[in-house]
Formats: sequence, structure tokens, C-alpha cells
Amino acid sequence: MDLAFLHPLYERPGPWASVYVDTSRHTENTAHERDLTAGAMARELAGQGADEATCDAVRRAVEGLRHSCEPHGRALFARGGEVVLDPALARPPQGDRALWTPLPRVAPLLELAGEDPVCVVAYVDRKGADFELRGALGRDDAGSVTGRQWPVHRTGSVDWSERHFQLRVENTWEHNAAEIADALAVCQEETAADLLILVGDDRERRSVHERLPRRLHDLVVEARHGTGGRLLDEDVERARAEHVRDRAGAELERFLAARAPDDEGRASAVEGVPALVEAAREHRIDELLVRPDGPDAHREVWIGEDPDRLAVRRTELTALGERQSWPARADDALIRSAAATDAAALSVTAAPNAREDTPVGGLGALLRWK
Repeated sequence: MDLAFLHPLYERPGPWASVYVDTSRHTENTAHERDLTAGAMARELAGQGADEATCDAVRRAVEGLRHSCEPHGRALFARGGEVVLDPALARPPQGDRALWTPLPRVAPLLELAGEDPVCVVAYVDRKGADFELRGALGRDDAGSVTGRQWPVHRTGSVDWSERHFQLRVENTWEHNAAEIADALAVCQEETAADLLILVGDDRERRSVHERLPRRLHDLVVEARHGTGGRLLDEDVERARAEHVRDRAGAELERFLAARAPDDEGRASAVEGVPALVEAAREHRIDELLVRPDGPDAHREVWIGEDPDRLAVRRTELTALGERQSWPARADDALIRSAAATDAAALSVTAAPNAREDTPVGGLGALLRWK
């Protein structure tokens, strides 16, 4: 997960209101229920010590979702009477919740919004292709490409003139496949798509696949036509889920290999809160790996005003010259440090090779240097 979108949260001091709202349920009473949720969230924050202006800002923001058709949910981060960030979620949260804490409670985003692969579905035929952009929030038209229109069909004749015609058909197919592949490569670059699904007959899919740039080959999934010529939503979601599992599995394998010491006894990965705090202070975290149910995720650490000011014990910050410090969850504190140094973060729970003891305590990191 690229953490750059979280930067506005770390440009201002806390405390912060962090609210997660489930919008996956839609009934005739949805508007009324969202109003009730808005009031409940505001009261919950007030009970935890949030200021009135921030409680009102959260209440208004949740009320603004009363007619929302968002399929999953939304997170809200507010302070000083203003909602600073309100990302849409790719998966519903486990119930509505509101917290008032020194740092924004962003760790749940790794699972609820972190791995939401953007997908381009290309409906391919011999004359061209239609592109469709698919994600957790729905679908959008992503353009089309039209190749040569004639000739595109083979004949069953065997005389010389018909064989010549069939050669022209083959040339037309090859030309159109190349046109589609070029357009699809441009579409992927413009949309930053993580996944390309080719839909069509076997030969048409294969022809386009072979002509895509090599850098895109690992992003391609091939599928037959769905109902009515369109791919079913569940087929797209299955492909997106497999992509998330494969990515998490690959990163976990990389972590397992990197934590083994080299000939000089140094490793390229660390785990456990003390080692991660040290790496964060030295700006060495390249990718933070989180297992949200791990015991270290909610372990208390101490933070200062700057993202690299964190410690296992409060006295350590005092020794570093930090005059003010606050307790915070380890996962949120490490994500703040990672975001400040343009590092990434990833939940590994979806990995097919995930284990309860990896990373140890639920937190680990790949390092920028040993």
C-alpha cells in the first residue's frame, strides 16, 4: 500500500478522531439509520474527550452519507473541527466505530482499503476491443479500439484465390491484435491498472496477450465470455482477490528470505517492536508488514511530534531531547514513520503462506539497507 495519501494526517498535531462507517447495507430505512449512526459516533467521540467542533464535523460527515450508495464503507479522520481525510473503503469494516487518539487510527486501512487492485477488462474480438475499468467501487468505461474491418472471416475454399484471401484475413487479425495490445498498454499506463483481464475467444485472447509488452505479461489473466458477452462481477472479484493473495504471498516470501543473516551476520529484514522502532528512527524501513491480529500491533509505544521520534519507553524519548510525548499503538506509530519516509505497508493476512508467528508479534519490515 502506497502511504502517500496519508500525508495530510501527519502534517498536523493530534489528537485525532478516526471513524469507520459501514455503508454496505442498503434498505428503505438507510437514511434514518445513517442519521442515528452519525449521532452515535459524535457521542462516542465526545465521551472519549474529543472537542465539540470535531464531534460536529464528524456528525455532519456521517449524515452526508445518508443517501450514499457506496458498496463498502468510508473512513473519516478529523481534528480541529475539520474532516481532513475521508477515503472510501474496498471492504466493509466490522461495524461502525469511532476513536479519539493521539495518532489517527489508520492501521485498519491496510485491510479495508490497502489492496484494492485496479483492473482493466478488455473485451476482445477480431475487429477491436472495448475496455472497462473495474474496482471495488464499481465499473467505468475505459475506451475502445477499432482495427481493420475487412477481411476478418475465413472461408472453407481451397483454391488459390481463396487461400490468398485467407492470408489477408490472417494479416488483418495480426494487425488488429497488435492495435489492441498497443491500446491496452496505453490504457494500463494511464490508469495504473494492477491487473489486465482479456475476455474473448482463445485465439483472440492469446494473440493480444503475446503482443503486449513483456512488462505487462505477469499482470494478464485470460477469461472466456461471461453471460451476455460480459464478465460476471464474481469472476472479476475472484481475479482481483487472487492478485491480492499472490502479492501478499510474494512479499511474505521476500521477508522470510531477507530476515536470514548474510555471511556477515546482517539481515535485510527485522521483526518485533524494539527492532522496528530502531529501524524507523534511522529511516531504514522500506516496506512494513503487518498482521493485524498480532499481539505487537496494539502494543504501546511512545511518540514525539516528529514521525521518527518514537521509542519503546518514554524515558528513551526524553534522552533524545523530546520534551513532549504521548502513548500510541505500535502499528499506527510505525505506519506514520513509514509514510514520512515514503515506505510502503502491507497486510499479510491474505497471503496463502501466512502463519500466526510470521512476522513475530505481527509486525515486521523489509529494510532499505542492512
